[in-house]
Amino acid sequence: MGRGHDLRQRPPAPLGYGWCVADWIVIFWELSLRRFPFALLVAFSLLPLCDPAAAQEPKGPAAALQDIWKKITGDRLPADIVATNGRLEAEQVLVSAKLAGRVVQVLVEEGQIVEAGAVVARMDTTELEAQLLGTEAQVRRAERAAAESEAAIAQRESERVLARQEFERASTLAQRGYGTVQQLDQRRSQMDAAEAALRAANASLDAAEASADAARADVARIRSQLADCILLAPRRGRVEYKLVQSGEVVAAGAPIATLLDLSDVHMTIFVAARVAGRLALGDEARIVLDPAPGIVIPASVSFVAADAQFTPKTVETADEREKLMFRVKLKIAPDLLRQYESQVKVGVRGMAYVRTKADAQWPASLKVKLPQ
Repeated sequence: MGRGHDLRQRPPAPLGYGWCVADWIVIFWELSLRRFPFALLVAFSLLPLCDPAAAQEPKGPAAALQDIWKKITGDRLPADIVATNGRLEAEQVLVSAKLAGRVVQVLVEEGQIVEAGAVVARMDTTELEAQLLGTEAQVRRAERAAAESEAAIAQRESERVLARQEFERASTLAQRGYGTVQQLDQRRSQMDAAEAALRAANASLDAAEASADAARADVARIRSQLADCILLAPRRGRVEYKLVQSGEVVAAGAPIATLLDLSDVHMTIFVAARVAGRLALGDEARIVLDPAPGIVIPASVSFVAADAQFTPKTVETADEREKLMFRVKLKIAPDLLRQYESQVKVGVRGMAYVRTKADAQWPASLKVKLPQ
């Protein structure tokens, strides 16, 4: 490539601009004459555009220069819209064993969608079932004791009635002079003994009923533990991790699997105080994920931290790291998440856009655009 290069002899290349990028490089080279390095730098910045597959329709030099300028400077956002980046997160739910024991069966796999109430895993219940049989036997024993006490009460009540009647007859005879004081005292003693026996029978019935209630409580407790041995999904979600395999012994509270609540997906971002102070809860926001730059996802501001904090290392921002930032959550509507549930993936990074004025208009590049 030299100063004697004839531009008229170069055939046009299919770049959509009517000129090949190589032609532009030659133009910048000829104009610079090695005296304008910036022109050469701009020329080489156009090399990524030299892709014949990108050719659409021929454009004139003005349109070409406009596209080149956009490539160099990028699209500028309105002053009332702030861009930052973050990653998608979802509410994580642990499905844990309430009791220590052996895991008999794990019924889910990673990536599987489970409904609320679906069985995730089963624990070994052999020991609890044996305890249940024992406590049920105690219930039956206490109930029999209560029935015996009721029969004893009926018997003691009959004896008390008879003793009272005999005492009243002896008292009448003694008043008429036909009975002795000794007979009257004997009948009084018999009546008092019958009443004491009746009270003892009532106490035995109370004790038997209390034992039956305690045994029934033990039965209810063991049945509750048996129910806890069937681990259920507390809500609908996707299995993120399967932490235990069938046959393993776990401690009480050990996690068996983790679920992601796909109805509660949000992007966490960090913004400066001047931006956080002007955000309105419930206001619209936009999310553009790195793997799908052509998709614009609508969201809303659901949370703004009350206290500032240092930006985590996992989040990159345009501001310096040492500055305090405010954490903000941008929540995606559950209905929209349900519609695209199979495509929802947490941990994906992307750009988030928020408005510092509620009446600010979104540019055409941030109009909502969802997958078809």
